[in-house]
Amino acid sequence: MKILVIGGGGREHAIVWKLAQSPRKPKIYCAPGNAGISELAECVPIAADAVEQLADFAEREGIDLTVVGPEVALSAGVVDEFEARGLRAFGPRREAALIEASKAFAKDLMMTHGIPTAKYQTFTELEPALQYIREQGAPIVVKADGLAAGKGVIVAQTLSEAEEAVRSIMEDKTFGEAGSRVVIEEFLTGEEATVLAFVDGSTVKLMVPSQDHKPVFDGDKGPNTGGMGTYSPVPRVKEDLLHEIESTIVRPVVEAMAAKGTPYKGVLYAGLMLTEQGPKVIEYNARFGDPETQVVLPLLENDLIDVAEAVIDGRLQEIEISWNKGAAVCVVLAAEGYPGSYRKGDVIEGLDRLSGQVVAFHAGTNSVDGKYVTNGGRVLGVTGFGSDLKSAKENAYRGVEAIRFEGMHYRKDISDKAFRS
Repeated sequence: MKILVIGGGGREHAIVWKLAQSPRKPKIYCAPGNAGISELAECVPIAADAVEQLADFAEREGIDLTVVGPEVALSAGVVDEFEARGLRAFGPRREAALIEASKAFAKDLMMTHGIPTAKYQTFTELEPALQYIREQGAPIVVKADGLAAGKGVIVAQTLSEAEEAVRSIMEDKTFGEAGSRVVIEEFLTGEEATVLAFVDGSTVKLMVPSQDHKPVFDGDKGPNTGGMGTYSPVPRVKEDLLHEIESTIVRPVVEAMAAKGTPYKGVLYAGLMLTEQGPKVIEYNARFGDPETQVVLPLLENDLIDVAEAVIDGRLQEIEISWNKGAAVCVVLAAEGYPGSYRKGDVIEGLDRLSGQVVAFHAGTNSVDGKYVTNGGRVLGVTGFGSDLKSAKENAYRGVEAIRFEGMHYRKDISDKAFRS
């Protein structure tokens, strides 16, 4: 069996790592991949959003299954192109992926179908947006409408911060065309959680919940990043709360997409705030989360190939999905300067010292003269496993201590919230 994974980050390394464990012993390709992925798959130098080139490669190589990692590929219509050529691809089509590609689309869908979320307004012009902020007061949340690599959300604590955020997005085009429209939202208080789900258009199967840590510094301080670490399971998200999330947040949006004639297939990501009034949606994403995948997939006991094929064929209800009763904690090691402009090309040492209950998923790495070097803002996701969160955290940070590169920084409090729940 031949499998193509599209993407080249830590999420894709985790996907490749999981697929490589299949008893079917697939031959795996990854486009474009990275230095760590190349240990498990043949990396192909094709960009994740080069839709026609990817489809040409899949046809030429006789790829049996393609798993799409990043949102840029989905919003570029990679699944549509593959299906048009009779190729099997795991992920939503372009119109369904709008649930992530446009925050305004997602918010309107939630409002229409009574899905709990923060109140909001959408703006295409600067002055009305600034006026709305002054009327609402701070704290308030400012979001670029389109895709911004996880960085297009500013939680403004003061009016001046909020106004600066809007000007930065709309006037300075910090996020390019993603900021041609902004969504301004009510600030929600509570604890964040992520619930991913396998969806085949109608059937929904929730994954184990996880909790991302987006701000760059300990104690949730500093600017938002693509994610500085995560853990699973989340003690606060007990079985009854999971049922509530499924019935009020996940199933309604899947049913709404089907009713629109754009059935959702693939992985649906629900980013949630656990408020005193119950769980509310912060955002939906159209794919596996990053770095959530690095803790969720290792706990999946099924063959990921079986699940992906069931989703594509619309027979997810036939699959019994099982989860390991243990825990996983992932700590992201970032390059100096991240999430701003960051260093590249620093030699990474210590990866050969990892053993036992630790895996380093490569995110922004390259191989030069036989050595791994930094090649991105988020460089590695060090995931520790254990029978419980305490041992998983200990293993993760033991792995972190073994690794070194110039300017390396990371949060030291990943999973601490679990012990306060």
